[in-house]
Amino acid sequence: MASLLMKMGELQEARLLFEEGLRVMRETLGDRHPTMLDTINNMALLLTEMGELHEARPLFEEGLRVKRETLGDRHLDTLILIKNMATLLTEMGELQEARPLFEEGLRVCRETLGDRHPHTLESINNVAYLLMEMGELQEARPLLKEGLRGSRETLGDRHPSTLKLIHNMARLLKKMGKLQEARLMLE
Repeated sequence: MASLLMKMGELQEARLLFEEGLRVMRETLGDRHPTMLDTINNMALLLTEMGELHEARPLFEEGLRVKRETLGDRHLDTLILIKNMATLLTEMGELQEARPLFEEGLRVCRETLGDRHPHTLESINNVAYLLMEMGELQEARPLLKEGLRGSRETLGDRHPSTLKLIHNMARLLKKMGKLQEARLMLE
């Protein structure tokens, strides 16, 4: 119910239900139960959406720590929490702290899912975006090229992930002063 309220934009009501659900689940299921960990992640996502980044952080940290301990570093659920934690850190302006998490996520995606899997392509985009935010434009460009090529081949030119990569490549080219190339990317 809380997730539905969240999707409907009823964030305060969703928060109350998530808080009650977390309290009850901790008492009945314990801190390591998969349903409990999913609820922690969802509560942290809600707090992030509400702009309560400092409240979301300890929840993401707890969820990630327990997922690593119970599922290992290579499990898809762990990778999702790595991405969520790194995204939160990016939103908080903690780019240096986010970088190793995004890079770990990309490395593990490549090793476990392959270079053309949608999760890997998203991870490539995440690392490249972070590098752009850090001003490391030359390092971001080959990643965006790789991600865009892979996304076009795997998902097609009209897929939302491909469009996001096109947008980020155009942003990168604009930051590099290559305005004509950036414009062509968006046509």
